Amino acid sequence: WDSPFHTACQPGAPAGSARWFLGGRLNVSVNCLDQHVEKSPNRVALIWERDEPGTAVHVTYRELLDLTCRLANTLKKYGIQKGDRVAIYMSVSPLSVAAMLACARIGAVHTVIFAGFSAESLAGRIMDSGCKAVITYNQGVRGGRTTELKATVDEAVKNCPSIKHVFVAQRTDNKVQMGDRDIPLEEEMTKADSVCTPESMDSEDMLFMLYTSGSTGKPKGIVHTQAGYLLYAALTHKYVFDYQQGDVFGCVADIGWITGHSYVVYGPLCNGATSVLFESTPVYPDPGRYWEVVQRLKINQFYGAPTAIRLLLNYGEEWVKKYDRSSLKVLGSVGEPINKEAWQWFYQVVGEGRCALVDTWWQTETGGICIAPRPSEEKAEIVPAMAMRPFFGIVPVLMDENGEVIEGNDVSGALCIAQPWPGMARTIHGDHQRFIDAYFKTYPGYYFTGDGAYRSQKGYYQITGRMDDIINISGHRLGTAEIEDAMADHPEIPETAVVGYPHKIKGEGAFAFVVLKEQTAHVDHIKEELKSLVASKIAKYAVPDHILVVKRLPKTRSGKIMRRLLRKVITEQSGNMGDVTTLDDPSVVKEILDAYQKYKEKSSS
Repeated sequence: WDSPFHTACQPGAPAGSARWFLGGRLNVSVNCLDQHVEKSPNRVALIWERDEPGTAVHVTYRELLDLTCRLANTLKKYGIQKGDRVAIYMSVSPLSVAAMLACARIGAVHTVIFAGFSAESLAGRIMDSGCKAVITYNQGVRGGRTTELKATVDEAVKNCPSIKHVFVAQRTDNKVQMGDRDIPLEEEMTKADSVCTPESMDSEDMLFMLYTSGSTGKPKGIVHTQAGYLLYAALTHKYVFDYQQGDVFGCVADIGWITGHSYVVYGPLCNGATSVLFESTPVYPDPGRYWEVVQRLKINQFYGAPTAIRLLLNYGEEWVKKYDRSSLKVLGSVGEPINKEAWQWFYQVVGEGRCALVDTWWQTETGGICIAPRPSEEKAEIVPAMAMRPFFGIVPVLMDENGEVIEGNDVSGALCIAQPWPGMARTIHGDHQRFIDAYFKTYPGYYFTGDGAYRSQKGYYQITGRMDDIINISGHRLGTAEIEDAMADHPEIPETAVVGYPHKIKGEGAFAFVVLKEQTAHVDHIKEELKSLVASKIAKYAVPDHILVVKRLPKTRSGKIMRRLLRKVITEQSGNMGDVTTLDDPSVVKEILDAYQKYKEKSSS
């Protein structure tokens, strides 16, 4: 770590940006809180932009440290120790950030689970990680609606014997049922000490786990560790967005995703930044919400998802131009490749053609941004809708189907990274072999990203999309197998195949092909049941937009479903089906095409 960021802060050593204990040990919460409290305790750490417009709450570094220590001491009081796992199922708020930092302070491992996930998804993640406790709210508030978080947790923990305690905070005034293992969090925190000695951690101890979709049905717990992750999150935050002290950094991601971990919490707080927590939606109470917040909070860097930009573009420019955006210096895009139309609108309309727009490529597994237009030489060109330049220490390579490195420019291939970097994931919790198989086996000696990429004539990188059975719905990565597994629980459905297709707003949508056990007049009823199955087993965003009943699926002689043919049917490339000789019965293709045509005619009428 020969970085100015890692100057040792031992007695007599010059004060650097990172704090170490003796023997090269550290605590992430000290780096995110204590070091700033010593120098500028009243600097604002978090601005909580609550769902109700105009009710922002400012939290200073001193207040956040106090909150974190009280929460940490409460966890300790109820037996949470170093190495224990804690699930956090909360909407975005200062308390949810304090929950993450409190775990880090005592050496517990947090796993934040997006508060839109169903009870079944929550239970699966709790069981896989072996959590001892859950921290949640009575209810969540988003887009003017409340969601029953505590009730979902109650449903989930019925099947989770490892859970000893559920800590319940109050987001609304509504009372919820409290059982034997439930603990009123704020009440306990008021009794707790506001000083909590930080645990001394090894740089490779686990900091958190975050579940992400795999191409098989089971989500995988990606493991990130202490020092390398924090270093990488902080450096990318500083250099990709040109963050200067005093800037207000507005990343509108949820803390349930890696973007929220790295660019709402850990990166900004390690750099002593002021970070915005956005609890609402881009269209509540109207489509001007983002820009009204930019004006009111004087946001300097705005980091959001292409799916939201595509949605807002449809509402027209007047919602943007109504508000003063002169504070903006850098715009960022994250979660999926951004299309040119959305890029131009974001750059010209939102940024008035004067803000650098960084299209950032990275993954849960990489810990932080790997390819982005900045940092670069001053005023270096930015090509629309291109991630372009690898970050310091990232060595991208393109591979061909024979596993050979593709040299030269104006070429396409499988995107791999040729050497390790500090922020990379270390393993998949409980399944290191799966980690090796997923990322290091396809191209031995390289990290395989699962994405395809194009290297332009000038040597810039453009991401072309996933190369496996993973779809990206509104920035949510989802294995098609997960949706198929959920639908397979329906008694009438022996077989399903789900593929992604281009969607105007969401980037990609899910299209399901299903086979029924027997012909029935109740097809529409079964389709509705399938949709609610997916919503209850995964989450609402995973529900397929289209469900097409077919007599059978296209399979090879060995029984493998040929999803690429289904993709070609729905993207209307049926004239170019490629090699179908490996199909058990090639006539199935015409059968499915006919069913699709009928479905399309019915939908349009």
